[in-house]
Amino acid sequence: YLVPTTILAKQHYNTFRERMQPFAVNVRMLSRFSSPSGVRETIAGLRNGTVDIVIGTHKLLSKEVSYKDLGLLIIDEEQRFGVGHKEKIKQLRKNVDALTLTATPIPRTLHMSMIGIRDMSLLSEPPEDRKAVQTYVMEYEPEIVREAIRREVSRGGQVYYVYNRTQDIADIAAKIKEMLPDVTVDYIHGRMAKSEIEDRMLSLIDGETDVLVSTTIIETGIDIPNVNTIIIHDSERYGLAQLYQLRGRVGRSSRQAYAFIMYRKDRLPNEEAQKRLEAIRQFTELGSGVRIAKQDLEIRGAGAVLGEAQSGHMTLVGYDLYVRMLRDAVLAAKGENEEDKEERRGDTVIKVTADAYLPDSYIPDEGAKLELYKRISQIRSAEDSETLQDELIDRFGDIPKPVVSLLSIAVIRAKALRLGISEIQGDANSLRFTFFPDAKIRTEGLPGLIREMSGALRYLPQDPPALLYRTREVKQTAKKPVTELLEDLMDRFRAALLLEESGKEST
Repeated sequence: YLVPTTILAKQHYNTFRERMQPFAVNVRMLSRFSSPSGVRETIAGLRNGTVDIVIGTHKLLSKEVSYKDLGLLIIDEEQRFGVGHKEKIKQLRKNVDALTLTATPIPRTLHMSMIGIRDMSLLSEPPEDRKAVQTYVMEYEPEIVREAIRREVSRGGQVYYVYNRTQDIADIAAKIKEMLPDVTVDYIHGRMAKSEIEDRMLSLIDGETDVLVSTTIIETGIDIPNVNTIIIHDSERYGLAQLYQLRGRVGRSSRQAYAFIMYRKDRLPNEEAQKRLEAIRQFTELGSGVRIAKQDLEIRGAGAVLGEAQSGHMTLVGYDLYVRMLRDAVLAAKGENEEDKEERRGDTVIKVTADAYLPDSYIPDEGAKLELYKRISQIRSAEDSETLQDELIDRFGDIPKPVVSLLSIAVIRAKALRLGISEIQGDANSLRFTFFPDAKIRTEGLPGLIREMSGALRYLPQDPPALLYRTREVKQTAKKPVTELLEDLMDRFRAALLLEESGKEST
């Protein structure tokens, strides 16, 4: 019985041992919770046939584990195993029956079921008295976090707070404790000692912890009926199936459960992230896993059916991607121009300190806000921005400053992409512009541009090349806002360093 995490292995092991106790069945566990002597005994028992059922993590796939007469392989939470693991599993089960379990089949597995390579059964009826999780997709707001935790704890429940960066997870836990001094807060992550993870999980199960700040270690299989609110930080970083799995950690009793799926206020989610957030907001009813997986199939493509290559199946990669691939193939046959080549590179990432978002006071409806974020991310010119501005004024009134900045950054992103810039990072004091590896920079224009900018600009001839701009070198009475500064720099770079956007100028 193959599972992705040690905590889930422990949970299944306890259940199997309890249910098999009346029978002459030897159940063992193989994970990092097992002692060295226990691991040796289990591996020996598998070889000689004295162990009937083994429940374990990826260790079951290691070379030292062999089986006397393997008859059935069960894979739980199949979406958590990578393609490399699945190739090992194929070698393991050439003549073995296999059953895979998942709430959200990965696109490749779903595709194989849809075209008849694998059989699929659906458990679509929820347990008795189970309620759908009420889901809210919104920008991060500390006051909403505080209120959601306070309400859950006041009714005797507990809370998961998902934060997936181990380096400062303790700081997040401390901030929540500062926000709600009367609440007991703890945290766990995968780099902790196994005994510490187990102790902290037991404290949660025993009701001693009100809020558990955790990485995605809780994503699979954890079943604690009293935890009925989950808050997911930086939700735009997660996959669609992962968000669905995390939401499934709550609502495992007859009580109403709540999921707050929050994305960063100061960063516009990319197009794929917006599609994922919209899907998780839309599919809230019980048994939505297959619908979520189908949406994931449309967004990501099916992947290769055989082998480790993840190229998509032509007819099932999603219509948008299919059209783009077809266009690229036609352009390659004709001899593509530079602008089309730049469009295929990918989007420019902008990480600057600026108030650029859609405020709740301006657009209170989360659905409308997500739809507008998507449209803003598709802006490709100043004309596109002006058209959207006119619509916003008609629908919601005068545009506040954060929205003006957001639209400006969308136009800057479009200009930067055409100029071959892959990333802009920094603030009004220092900005770094990193280029795509294939961007054509006219280095002969550099000396004049550096002189013109009074030494504030430096060229970094690395791979890929970059430009560094420091405003502290500029003598001016007042510094410009970062959006105005970027607009000015885009125009200067285009004139002095880079090919014209038409691609007609020689290199």
